[in-house]
Amino acid sequence: MQKFSVETGIVIPLDRPNVDTDAIIPKQFLKSIKRTGFGPNLFDEWRYLDHGEPGQDNSGRPLNPDFELNQPRYKNGTILLARENFGCGSSREHAVWALDDFGIRVIIAPSFADIFFSNTSKNGILAITLEETLIDKLFEQVEAMPGYQLKVDLPEQKITLPDGESIDFEVDAFKKHCLIEGLDDIGLTLQHQDDIKAYEEKRKQEAPWLFS
Repeated sequence: MQKFSVETGIVIPLDRPNVDTDAIIPKQFLKSIKRTGFGPNLFDEWRYLDHGEPGQDNSGRPLNPDFELNQPRYKNGTILLARENFGCGSSREHAVWALDDFGIRVIIAPSFADIFFSNTSKNGILAITLEETLIDKLFEQVEAMPGYQLKVDLPEQKITLPDGESIDFEVDAFKKHCLIEGLDDIGLTLQHQDDIKAYEEKRKQEAPWLFS
């Protein structure tokens, strides 16, 4: 998992509440359990004007010019600004994989669905919850300023706006540690690799028939 420290990037506004995981990555793309390759189909039904299928060449598909991800001013954006209850619906981890594969490093919203919120930090994405009044302010500023960027500093737990104003945010200490160190569940387990090997050797001595 990619380590997270400081992210400075263009903000992509998604001004609609209750964005569910089926909108983030439609169900037909859930056949693969690889974590990569989902980015081109992120928000597929909103992003394209036709119906998408797994394995399809997306380069020639008709784009929806009104959808935010297709607008030139938000090209290469890495910070997603969203509304309340983002990531609701089914618990598919593919939704987070698609956001990560597209290049989203930070999601800022008033609230998130619980399982989606948990999945973000396990996949290297920082999900930040801010008061709705601050979210409204950010949406207004993004709309008014093409190329609007934010600097998100995880160690300092601070968001810096283009005018120099800063906003503090809360983050669970354990999730912060995992993001900064780039540790997913497997990475956390591997930190105890020596203890695991020692236990296995002990069990081989105690119950050799289990290993024959």
